[in-house]
Amino acid sequence: MKKAYLLLADGTLFEGTAVGYEGQSIGEVVFNTGMAGYQEVLTDPSYFGQVVTMTYPLVGNYGINFDDYESRKSWVSGFIMREMCEYPSNWRCKVTLDEYLKAQKVVGLAGIDTRRLTRKLRGEGVMNGVIYTEGFEPDEQTIA
Repeated sequence: MKKAYLLLADGTLFEGTAVGYEGQSIGEVVFNTGMAGYQEVLTDPSYFGQVVTMTYPLVGNYGINFDDYESRKSWVSGFIMREMCEYPSNWRCKVTLDEYLKAQKVVGLAGIDTRRLTRKLRGEGVMNGVIYTEGFEPDEQTIA
């Protein structure tokens, strides 16, 4: 698996695994505390330009279906989770979360301590960040 990173504007670096589209994506890093509804979060226009962190530890377990979109495309700049389910189990599933993120060109990150990240954002407020996969390292001016 390819490595991926989240670099926050204050210099904090998280290392995890790349999911979804490979590259880099910049945005305001926020969190969502829902236990379900990741498909709705991804397609909700109110998340435009934001890197969304899901606080629930397992995301992708019911896949993506073609009925529960908030809109027809993903609006997030990036998507972060503790663990991504690679083999969803739901009769409505049409594609996996990973396949959807790739199709929508959303850079994702899994395998980081989302509790630590959420506590940081709660305590210090939202901040800009960049998610990038190995080979797409940002320069110092990227998120300043």
